[in-house]
Amino acid sequence: MRTVTGPTDHVVVVGAGLGGLACALHLAAAGRQVTVVEREAVPGGRAGKRSLQGYEFDTGPTVLTMPELIAEPLEAVGENLSDWLELTPLDPAYRAYYPDGSTLDVRTDTVRMAAEIARVCGPREADGYLRFVDFARRLWQLERGAFIDRNLDTPVDLANLNLLKLLGMGGFRRLQPKINQYFKDLRTQRIFSFQAMYAGLAPHDALAIYAVIAYLDSVAGVFFPKGGMHAVPRALAGAAEKHGVTFRYETSVTQVETANGRATAVITADGDRIRADAVVLNPDLPIAKRDLLPPAPQRHLTYSPSCVVLHLGSRQSYSKIAHHNIHFGSKWRDTFDEVIRKGELMSDPSLLVTNPTHTDPSLAPAGRQSYYVLAPTPNLVAGPLDWRGGLAERYAAELIRTLEQRGYVGFGDGIEVQEIITPADWEDRGMAAGTPFAAAHTFAQTGPFRPANLHPGLDNVVFTGSGTQPGVGVPMVLISGKLAAARITNALS
Repeated sequence: MRTVTGPTDHVVVVGAGLGGLACALHLAAAGRQVTVVEREAVPGGRAGKRSLQGYEFDTGPTVLTMPELIAEPLEAVGENLSDWLELTPLDPAYRAYYPDGSTLDVRTDTVRMAAEIARVCGPREADGYLRFVDFARRLWQLERGAFIDRNLDTPVDLANLNLLKLLGMGGFRRLQPKINQYFKDLRTQRIFSFQAMYAGLAPHDALAIYAVIAYLDSVAGVFFPKGGMHAVPRALAGAAEKHGVTFRYETSVTQVETANGRATAVITADGDRIRADAVVLNPDLPIAKRDLLPPAPQRHLTYSPSCVVLHLGSRQSYSKIAHHNIHFGSKWRDTFDEVIRKGELMSDPSLLVTNPTHTDPSLAPAGRQSYYVLAPTPNLVAGPLDWRGGLAERYAAELIRTLEQRGYVGFGDGIEVQEIITPADWEDRGMAAGTPFAAAHTFAQTGPFRPANLHPGLDNVVFTGSGTQPGVGVPMVLISGKLAAARITNALS
């Protein structure tokens, strides 16, 4: 494994996102002096928080899986997860709504889930589900240790027995055909393959190895932290401070100072110079390279789709919805083609509606509800739509009408607070191509082919976050923090 050369006593981490925070904790555990520089007033990065008229909204991810990956950096400094976070398992993890009017509750208990699938889709489909769980569990066990939870420098690093096992399991075939081997009903095919969008791809284009995302979502369990997802970075930052990490909030870094092929300091917008033996960059990787480092040719990347998110505070409540709700449109493959290939808005959208106050009423004023509505959209490269010219308001109104047609009676009339986040806003927040989902997980951007977390020309600059290895999603970003720290401490082989 390639590692940072030279002294590494004082490390500056730029950005207090989940990757930066996990990295800081692992570095502190290894005895490094760590300074985290964050432009916002609070930690979190994409997992931030927005307060609007008594409503509290998470500004980034809303689905939390694998809490043991939060526990890992805490345990590195001798802390227990339960002392920092109160997690509620969600049951169901999701409630899926289909165009024919049927619903399917995704339960992480496999016996109960098999019974639910048998009820909705028949016993044969339930048998397929149990075979899929066995496949996806073995897939995760093979991938985690051999490919996800380790630093990969070259494709040669993939050459081990587990790679042969993955090949034998069909892990490098396409995801949708692999899912269809287990499921014959369109409803189950969708609920166990839509997660490919998290990896930036349509299910018919993604590799079958990404069935692990469905496993983490639908089998390993989905949780909700009391206080919202922003409680996760608050916990990590609190533990880091307790163990000697220095935080400088409301401080923007404008440049990484370099000399003789090494970073020597970071320069802030106020003109401060913070000396560093090594620098970890948590901003979106292409933006960090463009804005903070000396000019150098950048690799062309294929980016994931983006999304429009509505933060809505409402008087309306709906007794039949769950915490996380997925509303599928009639179209399937056409929907992905519109967003990814054609750069168009979905003509028949599939939507995620999260209702955080379903689990934690404290996130809204008494008697009120908060809603987070996510609609996949083209990124700004695939579809340069005019989000700054009135499209945002028109599309938000269209999404609200769509939800009213799908059973949310009076949804628009109940809205007291509304905030619309578009690809243009993601771009303004420092995300390449206006997407919060970074580079897509094509084969050429996966594993050792994904942008490396150790800078090729600066011996002591390391990257963390979704743009580097292992990739997108809260679990992967937390792992990326550990991998970044390992480049500095040589803790992993």
